Amino acid sequence: MDGRRRQRRAGDSIGSGGAPVVAVAGAAKTYPNRTRALSPVTFDVAAGEFVALLGPSGCGKTTLLRMAAGLTAPSEGALRWWGRARPPFDDPQRKLAMVFQSPTLMPWARVEANARLPLDLARIPRPQGDAAVRDALGVVGLADVAHRYPRELSGGMQMRVSIARALAVAPALLLMDEPFAALDEFTRHKLDDDLAALWRGRGLTVLFVTHSIQEAVYLATRVVVMAARPGHVVADIAIETPQPRTAAFRGSAEFAALCARISALTSGASLP
Repeated sequence: MDGRRRQRRAGDSIGSGGAPVVAVAGAAKTYPNRTRALSPVTFDVAAGEFVALLGPSGCGKTTLLRMAAGLTAPSEGALRWWGRARPPFDDPQRKLAMVFQSPTLMPWARVEANARLPLDLARIPRPQGDAAVRDALGVVGLADVAHRYPRELSGGMQMRVSIARALAVAPALLLMDEPFAALDEFTRHKLDDDLAALWRGRGLTVLFVTHSIQEAVYLATRVVVMAARPGHVVADIAIETPQPRTAAFRGSAEFAALCARISALTSGASLP
């Protein structure tokens, strides 16, 4: 294997002997109508990685992400979180949060109430919850719109509220399902940069679903390339360009070569 491609067995130790944040071991999904959404998939995500799940619609990316969130059970195989057989929802040091493709905000509630929702559901004391929300909104640059309603915000700002809602629970693992897909290119690039800064600044582990090759290459430390009918992993490619990355990287020969390589993989073309 060359330096840009690697695959580890799920469950392998990472770093100084710690378990992967998420280990996917032969996980597959067949729905009751016998639709085979996902063939057995095996890979893991180490602490601090930014892993992009990349592929066309229908390749099982969202199914796999929902498994990682504990929202969908595999039909075959298993997942482990920090070495545990179930997501450690009761562990304050190992929380996970998910950001969906749509902001899914409550239109009748102000920004601060939307961001506080998971804390209210967890019955976090109000003063503690308010402090967490103020911090999260500040991190995503929305401290000055806390009292506005979602209808008063742009699409990009609404997605920032969704990200703040996830950050309010102080997650160690952030799961994101094509969160910027519906935004214009300019807003998307800005939020990509903001997300990368959050990942670095907070020491997050991120599993990020996208169908954009350029976005995956720009953001990720690894790109897990998937194909459909049924969903399966084609390749696991390390993106070794140092962080932080800038617009100059998007215009570089290295970026173009990586995008071309992954594009060939997604189209089924052979590579040298």
